[in-house]
Amino acid sequence: MTTHTERVGTTAPAENVKAKRSLAARLVEGVSGGLMRVFLIIVGLFWLVPTIGLLISSLRPPEEMTANGWWNVFAEPSQLTFESYDKLLQNSDITNSLVNTVLITVPATVLVVVVGALAGYAFAWMEFPGRDWWFLGVVGLLVVPVQVALIPIAELFGKLGLFGSIFGVVLFHTGFGLPFAVFLLRNFFAEIPRELLEAARLDGAGELRLFARVVMPLGAPAIASLGIFQFLWVWNDMLIALVFSDSGSQPITVALQTQVRQFGNNIDVLAPGAFISMVIPLAVFFAFQRQFVSGVMAGAVK
Repeated sequence: MTTHTERVGTTAPAENVKAKRSLAARLVEGVSGGLMRVFLIIVGLFWLVPTIGLLISSLRPPEEMTANGWWNVFAEPSQLTFESYDKLLQNSDITNSLVNTVLITVPATVLVVVVGALAGYAFAWMEFPGRDWWFLGVVGLLVVPVQVALIPIAELFGKLGLFGSIFGVVLFHTGFGLPFAVFLLRNFFAEIPRELLEAARLDGAGELRLFARVVMPLGAPAIASLGIFQFLWVWNDMLIALVFSDSGSQPITVALQTQVRQFGNNIDVLAPGAFISMVIPLAVFFAFQRQFVSGVMAGAVK
């Protein structure tokens, strides 16, 4: 009887201690719950403030933009107008630069995705002499900074007659985008089950058909992620465009930088031009957001 009482007495305090939760555990639960969501929403809203301010500024008259801040529009919403966008469309430098940006970004993105996918498949599933050494060489190119190649490639483009042309800018972006593309897609394609590829080969599929019908659909998330990365990098680039483009082939980033020199006279063109330059890559990102997240998380969970 005494022994039973002692056991009960020693067990009850242990259960009470186990039932108590530490302050750190309660804080972690609170942070990971609704409090964290509210905090992230507030941070996201603050992050969007510059974008909203730029949009409102692009819809205000030039005299209002120079007189006071964009937040004054909430007290006088009647000042919103599309006159700045009309002037933007009449500015040939800006409109031509937008066309040049598309002519540079789209080919540079498509070439990197197509060539990178073909090379990634070859490194992942095709046997050829020195395959691993060639892949190590591609990985080594990832650490080469762009600035190192500016002068040598500028001299090469000058000899080939490509300096100052859109094609030259596209070639530069393609060359420096391929190492990352090959590295990313090779690692993604290597995760495809070998049995699936062998079954396709038994059905009579050649390498090209196997790549187009099996590998490409399965690699769509990684390809979409690569396309978004490359598109954003090329669209927002200004260093390479400053070096390799001229007045007839300059993209929107260089055109806006040129307009900044005359800031006092064309502020009504800078605001809408900057907003258009920013909103297009945002639209591309949100259009492929689901594929982008799938591609980023593909290697995290098997």
